[in-house]
Amino acid sequence: MNKKLSLHSLHGSIALLVLLILVFMPLFFVLLRGVMPEGTFEGLAPFRLLADEHYWSILLNSILLGFGVVVGASLFAAPLAFFMARTEMKKHRWIDIVLIIPFMTPPYIGAMGWILSMQPNGYSEQLFPFLSVITPYFFSYFGMVLVMSLHLFPFIYLIMRNNLENISGRLEEAGIVHGGSLINRLRRIIIPLFLSGYSMGALLVFVKTIGEFGTPVTLGNRIGYYVLTSEIHRYTSIWPLDFGKAAILSTMLLSVSMLIWYVQQLLVNRRNDQVVTGKGQTQAITNLGKKKILAWLYLAFVLFLSIGVPYFSVASTALLDIQGNGLSFSNLTLRHFVDLFTGSGRDALWNSIWLAALAATISASIGIWVAILIMKKKQGLKEKTMDFLSLAPNTVPGIVVVVGLILFWNAYWNPAPVYNTWMMLVLAYVILYLPFTVQNIKAVYGQLGDSLFQAAKMSGASSFYMIRTVLLPLLIPGILAGWMMTFTISMRELVGSLILRPPNMHTSATFIYAQFEQGTPALGMAMALVSVGMTTIILIIIEQMKTRSQNYKT
Repeated sequence: MNKKLSLHSLHGSIALLVLLILVFMPLFFVLLRGVMPEGTFEGLAPFRLLADEHYWSILLNSILLGFGVVVGASLFAAPLAFFMARTEMKKHRWIDIVLIIPFMTPPYIGAMGWILSMQPNGYSEQLFPFLSVITPYFFSYFGMVLVMSLHLFPFIYLIMRNNLENISGRLEEAGIVHGGSLINRLRRIIIPLFLSGYSMGALLVFVKTIGEFGTPVTLGNRIGYYVLTSEIHRYTSIWPLDFGKAAILSTMLLSVSMLIWYVQQLLVNRRNDQVVTGKGQTQAITNLGKKKILAWLYLAFVLFLSIGVPYFSVASTALLDIQGNGLSFSNLTLRHFVDLFTGSGRDALWNSIWLAALAATISASIGIWVAILIMKKKQGLKEKTMDFLSLAPNTVPGIVVVVGLILFWNAYWNPAPVYNTWMMLVLAYVILYLPFTVQNIKAVYGQLGDSLFQAAKMSGASSFYMIRTVLLPLLIPGILAGWMMTFTISMRELVGSLILRPPNMHTSATFIYAQFEQGTPALGMAMALVSVGMTTIILIIIEQMKTRSQNYKT
């Protein structure tokens, strides 16, 4: 027994050391460089930078963009959440699947699609000439809020819908008995009860917005609306490089994220609303009647904006032979796809595939190791620290992690030959998406009973044999889900790929970005369609593998 405990402790210590090197050290180096931008301690360096009107306006732009997107995403999501939780539309569960598509679409692809549609003589004006009056307004703060809200509203929609479904219908019935109108019931019962859950969703949308890179660097740079992420990118990739200022700006971004987390926790702790009780749950259903057509029209409108416009623009750009000749059947061609697979695009696509597959495999291996150690001894300090570190990258803006990787792995004393090689990309993908693997495996592990392991022990099985023949086969659904998420997101990842890629090496994301910036969007949009189609096919294959695994277990 003592030997097993010491072996578990040794494995835990090694796993903790790995997480400290991978996750903690890069973030620590960001904070350290933030107060030592020139190599000497300057505790007031962030405040001194904010004294410059330029950087203060950039911080303010990020905060205003975050609040704007929270409001925009909430306005798009609230009616849909009500329809799918409180009306007869809830039986159409396919709507939930369709509404996830905007969130799964890479944000920079969605932004590029909107730019192509709304630019002068773009697709909107070609199809509806009268829109030429309003299309210029798109290239503004409002346009950025619109594009980012359409990308993030599915996230807050799911939270809103689940909260509404958990509010017992008995509370509304009591409101009806006392003569409360629909507006009064919404104001006095439903809204107060789901406010704490909504605040968590709003917080996550805010943090994702201020940490978002794709839309600010494509649309924001074009209109001169600079935020922290785009400014950090400028200092880390455009000459003259200034990692000191990049670290200070990263520290600001990290501080704002952590402050919002703290405020949200204070708000939630002040409320203790119980929406699920032991008195029996009923769900209030509002009969829309003739208003049902308005609900369906609203759903169609949101899907048109979030899926129809960007994907129509992307597909049209990829299929048009000469962009200046406009939309016409005679102008359609597959030439850009042929050029993609016979030119440099083929290498970029292959790079994305093998880099993402390698990162997903490494992430799954680390995730299995860490998740098993955490779940075997949940209350240990070492295990709690591992759990925190394994989830930390999911709460930190991606560009902050990327800056930390540069500062740590490019340090003069660091002997590891990782920086400026393809290994840096793999390392970035592993760190950024490790939380998905750990969380999926932990979720499956938590559902396993002890009877199988007790039976194996009684049969004389060693710990290694139990892990290999009992535990790992049962964890396959979680392992596949984590691998799948890491692979698909790594395939489309832009910020790490753009900043960390070695010279003359492109991934599908950097290829799309480069083609768009160079004024040859047709090849880039062809790559976008191929990448989205490929990841969709892989998602379907992995889901089939998960289904077979679950059927095998039953």
